[in-house]
Amino acid sequence: MVKAIVGANWGDEGKGKITDMFSEVSDVVIRFQGGANAGHTIICDYGKFALHQLPSGVFYPHTTNIIGNGVALNIPALLAELETLRKGGVPEPKLIISERTQILMPYHILQDTYEEERLAGGAFGSTKSGIAPFYSDKYAKYGIQISDLFDEALLRRRLEAICEIKNVLMTHLYHKPPIDVDSLFDQLMIYREQIAPYVGDAFSFVQKAVAEGKNLLLEGQLGAMKDPDFGIYPFTTSSHTLAGFGTVGAGIAPKDITEVVAVTKAYSSAVGAGAFVSELFGEEADTLRRLGGDAGEFGATTGRPRRVGWFDAVATKYGCQVQGATQAVLTAIDVLGYLDEIKVCVGYEVDGVVSDTFPVPAKIDRAKPVYETLPGWKCDLRGVTDYQALPPAAKAYVDFLEAKIGVPITMVSTGPKRHEITKRL
Repeated sequence: MVKAIVGANWGDEGKGKITDMFSEVSDVVIRFQGGANAGHTIICDYGKFALHQLPSGVFYPHTTNIIGNGVALNIPALLAELETLRKGGVPEPKLIISERTQILMPYHILQDTYEEERLAGGAFGSTKSGIAPFYSDKYAKYGIQISDLFDEALLRRRLEAICEIKNVLMTHLYHKPPIDVDSLFDQLMIYREQIAPYVGDAFSFVQKAVAEGKNLLLEGQLGAMKDPDFGIYPFTTSSHTLAGFGTVGAGIAPKDITEVVAVTKAYSSAVGAGAFVSELFGEEADTLRRLGGDAGEFGATTGRPRRVGWFDAVATKYGCQVQGATQAVLTAIDVLGYLDEIKVCVGYEVDGVVSDTFPVPAKIDRAKPVYETLPGWKCDLRGVTDYQALPPAAKAYVDFLEAKIGVPITMVSTGPKRHEITKRL
């Protein structure tokens, strides 16, 4: 069985905990897109960890973890993650890096940083992790695959051709020093030695696991609103954040994905620029941000304060649709226990017309939220594991959200720890 776990919103939905929970009963966990520009926070028996590229199955000795060909692999960041696990007492994980995975190069990070500087007030809110230049190069056929590291003559030719183009940008557009091919080649030789023990034929491994009926989990980064086709473009990431891309980024046939779990938070949060219709500001936002999650609403990778707002049923319904969600998981309901009343965005008003249909990017900046207000439950739900033990107002809130998004909410999380969750069905 192949299950995909993805975000219904802007990312930051609490997927790390849910992925960790499903990893416990998975044979293989595959990260299929994205890079080190976002992370999943997991609180487990070994402590609290922020994973950025490693699949969330690394805490289970029975799980094989795969970095798929759709990932933008930042090798130094990956090695740092592995070292963090070792220092935390986590046993060495079973890890396969697909030989088809492409390398996020040092010049990608430089280019990302320089471009944000050049754009200044018009910047896209990039994490400056090199993601946009990486995927741009990949599809322009200037990328370097892991397998290229093991053919030195080929690698040298490709680097020389790439740097010829990159150095025009570096010197004439950004007015920065050129890239030295020799230094870059030497650095990649070091990378090769460091990751060689993990490199393998992930495609064949995955095909065999599917044929044998193993349980596979596809782990997505960010959420539907950050997809470059269906999200709030251009304020998106540069890889496809949808479950459908798991077929490409992990090498799995579409027919083999049997379940898609969309994770959504009981309120909204996002990092980065772009439309956020139900956003809160001022004291209301500061309070929700401070109480959100285990350590407040701050990015697991960047540490940036997240933007927060009321639950957006319009965006979440749309997110579940584009993800092809078969079920939804609601996280962080415990955070809302301080509120007398809770608003839910149930429609967008665009140019005087109210609709529950998510608009195209050209219209979304003109959207104004239409709210319905529900009563709060005014008590602490942290750690509750029996759904029926939740107060009536909390269950009514879940019922209301489920009706609005059109996807069954099967689980409701009541805290950041691994087993702080209730099953609804």
